[in-house]
Amino acid sequence: MELTSSFLHHHSPASSSSSFYSSSTFPLQINPKNLSFHPRIIRVVCVAVDPKELPSNSPQRLLKELAERKRYTAPKKPVPPKRYILKPPLDDAKLAQRFLNSPQLSLKSFPLLSSCLPCSRLNNADKTWIDEYLLEAKQALGYPLEPSESFGDENPAKQFDTLLYLAFQHPTCERTNAKHVRCGHSRLSFLGEYVLELGLCEFFLQRYPRESPGPMRERVYALIGKRYLPEWIKAARLQNLVFPFDEMDKMRRSDREPPVKSVFWALFGAIYLCFGMPEVYRVLFEVFGMDPEAEECQPRLRRQLEDVDFVSVEFEQRKLSWQEVATYKPPEDALFAHPRLFRACVPPGMHRFRGNIWDFESRPLVMRTLGYPLPKEDRIPAITQARNIELGLGLQLAFLHPSKFKFEHPRFCFERLEYVGQKIQDLVMAERLLMKHLDAPGKWLTERHRRVVMNKFCGRYLRDKYLHKYIIYSEQVEDAYEHNRRLRNPATTAVQQAIHGLSYTVYGKPDVRRLMFEVFDFEQTQPKLVTR
Repeated sequence: MELTSSFLHHHSPASSSSSFYSSSTFPLQINPKNLSFHPRIIRVVCVAVDPKELPSNSPQRLLKELAERKRYTAPKKPVPPKRYILKPPLDDAKLAQRFLNSPQLSLKSFPLLSSCLPCSRLNNADKTWIDEYLLEAKQALGYPLEPSESFGDENPAKQFDTLLYLAFQHPTCERTNAKHVRCGHSRLSFLGEYVLELGLCEFFLQRYPRESPGPMRERVYALIGKRYLPEWIKAARLQNLVFPFDEMDKMRRSDREPPVKSVFWALFGAIYLCFGMPEVYRVLFEVFGMDPEAEECQPRLRRQLEDVDFVSVEFEQRKLSWQEVATYKPPEDALFAHPRLFRACVPPGMHRFRGNIWDFESRPLVMRTLGYPLPKEDRIPAITQARNIELGLGLQLAFLHPSKFKFEHPRFCFERLEYVGQKIQDLVMAERLLMKHLDAPGKWLTERHRRVVMNKFCGRYLRDKYLHKYIIYSEQVEDAYEHNRRLRNPATTAVQQAIHGLSYTVYGKPDVRRLMFEVFDFEQTQPKLVTR
């Protein structure tokens, strides 16, 4: 708004300057540059100011401007990937129809095999890969080239083509975007890891009956450690199936090892489900050409204690080959489910401990808590009596801490039983999770498995049954462990695993399931007693 007026200056400059400074508080503002002391027309510019507006230096005004600026200049948030967008749940009818149509519920005779099948039927893209590459994989592994659909319904090998296809679809391949392929492969890989661990554990325990588990773990790592797996894949000429568009030798180690490890584990998971553990040994030592006597597979040198005790006759002065381990079948009237493995873990000299104080005072209480001996219908009553005697000796060995007789008798402790018990409980827990959670991916199952069979929890399950009181320590170690649970708890974990190893060698895998899920309640599903 412009105003035009004429001023007659009858006042002094001082008064004009004072009037200028005093006029700053009024809405009418006069520019001093336009003022002149000569009588002429002066243009005065006036700006209308909102009386409700805050002053320019007011803190409230600054905060208001800052809030306005943030509101209009906030960066755009990235859109989350499609797989993490939550979808509304299916209604009960659609969910039931989806599970009923799933191949995972198609095999009632083989629940574990059925749980590892894909969650939906294979589509045309899957069948294209099968037609193009499956014959090459079968030829490299030494299997007949005919489709596995030709087998009968009661033969688990009928699903081998499907499982073999899933085994090669590692997380970085082009088919991994399909949910049924990605989930099926991860579940097979989850199972195959524990199958390999148990198979090599049994093999080395029988091949080296005097060796402690420490060197055996080094041998296992030298054969199936992830840094050595690309060599075995290349030896079997399977690298083109794992990396169809890349040359494996020129890839970086971080890009090469994870897919190879995933395929290797899934491959043995599929073989175990369809053909059993003997076929796992054949593929390991015949197809991949693993040599347990190779120089790079030998454990590091360490101080060895002199072993003055005997070993079973079948282990004396010879090393068992993988063919003998794979094709071994126990006799009809065998005392145990795995007689040779029991003899490899329990030395013959254990009979010298019969009749000691632990045998009279502690063994009946331990057997009552564990539900032993199990009722078995044997043709000869003497077989039942002999099995119960050997079971009592094995329990005494499972509760015998290495501090007691380790230096005089290196195998008179629970170390070998603990080794096989750790591997069998891992496999049993993996099978349980696979059959219980049909729609869970392998990564979730691995985390769940780790949380259930964690070492500190295994010892807690044993202590909940008050069985830690019966562990046999040396006097010096017992005094050190009495008020130090950080030293004592690992020993209870080892005893827990040794009990599972003894259960597996004497009664087989079903009794390990009974101990884990009925006696010790690994999944913590049974109601707890409330004590006041």
